[in-house]
Amino acid sequence: MSESKLAGQFFDAAIGLLQRVRDEEGERIAEAGTAVADAVAAGNRLFAFGAGHSSLPAQDVVYRAGGLALMNFLAVPGTAGVDVMPATLGSALERVDGLAGAVLDSSPATAGDVLVVISLSGRNALPVEMAVNARALGLTVIGVTSLAYARETRSRHASGTFLKDHCDIVLDSKIAVGDAELALDGIAAPFAPASTVVTSAIMQAVMAAAAGELAARGVEPPLLRSGNVDGGHEWNGRVMREYGDRIFFRH
Repeated sequence: MSESKLAGQFFDAAIGLLQRVRDEEGERIAEAGTAVADAVAAGNRLFAFGAGHSSLPAQDVVYRAGGLALMNFLAVPGTAGVDVMPATLGSALERVDGLAGAVLDSSPATAGDVLVVISLSGRNALPVEMAVNARALGLTVIGVTSLAYARETRSRHASGTFLKDHCDIVLDSKIAVGDAELALDGIAAPFAPASTVVTSAIMQAVMAAAAGELAARGVEPPLLRSGNVDGGHEWNGRVMREYGDRIFFRH
């Protein structure tokens, strides 16, 4: 099989997943957008969390041209990227009990805020406890996960529960267990993961829904512009000043 055909098969698989999410999760994505809009309109704050590769869709909505300026990345040291050495440490930290509570207690998150917790499997201690502790603090929790893992794997948390069990709104990415869309004779392992593509699209769809909901209420969405277009820096400076008490990636 030619390399170009495999590449095309990956695009087809990713497009198929995106269409499923659009058609099957649209109502819940709109609900999540309303929750984000509610927090913005009420003067509350927005946070996104993900560990390992699940941190990528969370980071994609923070300080982003065309995105909401109020979205903050809730970082757990050692879990937010592959720059940690060794990279396997990040995976190990996802299984540490108590880490999520310590991070939340030292964060600016408080009752009325929104936290998006992204975890493909939703089975490790860190995302489960992040959701549990956030709800205990009075935050609205939006979980972005694959429900297939809850059906086909076991939780690694002592409670036996998954991220989905501790969220106000759950968005299912439809990713199959193993996160690999392709297989080929002569290649021992399945390959070509699509979770980042799909989960990033879910996050941007939620932000788009939130912007539309705010506009429908007569509230100007606090959006950032690209710094690479004329007037972008000036626009962003105004937004940063106006909403500075809810933006934490500048401090």
